[in-house]
Amino acid sequence: PDMDRRIEPYRRYHNGYGEILVQMNVEDARLGAAEYVNRKHGLETIELKWGQGAKCIGGEIKVGSLERALQLQQRGYIVTPDPSDPTSQSAFRSGALKEVERHSRLGFIDEQAFLEAVQRLRDIGFKRITLKTGAYSLRELAMAIKWGSKAHIDLLTIDGAPGGTGMSPWRMMEEWGIPSLYLHSAAYDFCQRLAARGERPPDIAFAGGFSSEDGVFKGLALGAPYVKAICMGRALMIPGMVGKNIARWLAEGKLPSTVSQFGSTPEEIFVCYEEVKNLVGADEMKNIPLGAIGIYSYVQKLKVGLQQIMAGNRNFNITTISRMDLMSLTEDCVKVTGIPYVMNAYREEALAVLEG
Repeated sequence: PDMDRRIEPYRRYHNGYGEILVQMNVEDARLGAAEYVNRKHGLETIELKWGQGAKCIGGEIKVGSLERALQLQQRGYIVTPDPSDPTSQSAFRSGALKEVERHSRLGFIDEQAFLEAVQRLRDIGFKRITLKTGAYSLRELAMAIKWGSKAHIDLLTIDGAPGGTGMSPWRMMEEWGIPSLYLHSAAYDFCQRLAARGERPPDIAFAGGFSSEDGVFKGLALGAPYVKAICMGRALMIPGMVGKNIARWLAEGKLPSTVSQFGSTPEEIFVCYEEVKNLVGADEMKNIPLGAIGIYSYVQKLKVGLQQIMAGNRNFNITTISRMDLMSLTEDCVKVTGIPYVMNAYREEALAVLEG
């Protein structure tokens, strides 16, 4: 039912751009998610995911019902504390234990199994197959790129690591930022090596902490010409949560001054309110959550900001963005990325002008 709830509104408001795809981790594949979304919803794109536990994120979700916890355990999920343990059940009943964590099993795969998994999805009827991989080591990154090339997948998303559920047992998920630059630079190098051998690397998307238009531009440039998209998650969830909170504050009559300085109605507060109304129609606005308007507004801000940065770099199409549009501000950055140091950037081109 939750899958249906997510797909239906996408279809309702879809205007021809983009695509909805369902991501499958180990448990989803075992439980038949691909077959379900293809059969019931006719989806044409599906995404494989290498290891829900790739980033050691700890529990994926928290479950506050003993009955639901037992159901998930019976389906094969790892649930901790063990809901079938009489001690845990007593703790639930007394109120000492209020929730448990659900974990997926860790997936392991070899080349042949991956190629067979992709072919199985094509046999089901999917026209496009994508792969999402997390912050594994360089060996697994190479496997994703090489095997993705062999399988002719349509997109490989490489997640640099920052983020997570907040339930992680270690600090990596909250504090590390280096893995993104490290992995993304290595991905470019690996794609270059495949291309030099006459092999076609898969189209690439970078993910991992992107939140602003300058970061989007740098990601596209760092991986050019192989990177075709930037994948964003939490940065888009935040304006959604802000919009949801504003709706609640308006209903309670408790709009904080940080918001009320912009207005006292949704029309006044949200700069893109009229744009959304023009897209869906005035009558439909009653069905549009303010969180959705918040996300739309944030995306418009990203769009215009990226257009301005691109214009400043004399790039009037995303396909013209290249590594030549970047320079490193530190020599450590040069070592990681291969992007020239700021004092050396365009030096050869400058000397060519002087000596011409």
